[in-house]
Amino acid sequence: MSFDVAHTDEQMIEHRGARQRRSNRPARLGLNLTAMIDVVFLLLIYFLVATKFKLGEEIYRMDLPQRQPAQAERDPFQLDREPLRVEVTSIGIRPDDYAVRIDGPYPQPATFDDLFDFLTQRQINEAAIGGLFEPDHPIIIVASGTTRWEHVLAGFNAAARARYTNIMFARPR
Repeated sequence: MSFDVAHTDEQMIEHRGARQRRSNRPARLGLNLTAMIDVVFLLLIYFLVATKFKLGEEIYRMDLPQRQPAQAERDPFQLDREPLRVEVTSIGIRPDDYAVRIDGPYPQPATFDDLFDFLTQRQINEAAIGGLFEPDHPIIIVASGTTRWEHVLAGFNAAARARYTNIMFARPR
């Protein structure tokens, strides 16, 4: 048996393999996620570097009131506005013969520089953590009748250098 069939170009059937048929399909679109992940990590690093982290936004005293039914409700986060009293006493005639005392449960300064350090550390601002007093907290310089004027002024200057704005003198005792 012989199969001699005349084939023309129109009658010719092409047989292609499975691989050839797959290659003619339209290409699937896809995203290259590698570049997108790189951009996300760059943004993350940028925001970590550009963000300013602060240790304490606000500093509040944590002295909670005692529970007493007759006592009026007071905000426990409100700062104490009781004036800070600094007593200055002359104990001799030399310029370094003086004594400085702060009313209250605070460490007592020995010199006016120690008073300045105390007031600076206890002020509420961006640099100090654990502050108790606002810059406009009232400070009263108390002098006895025998205190020398230069010692009183040195106490005033220590508070002024610490950037307190509400400094007053009490009448001599």
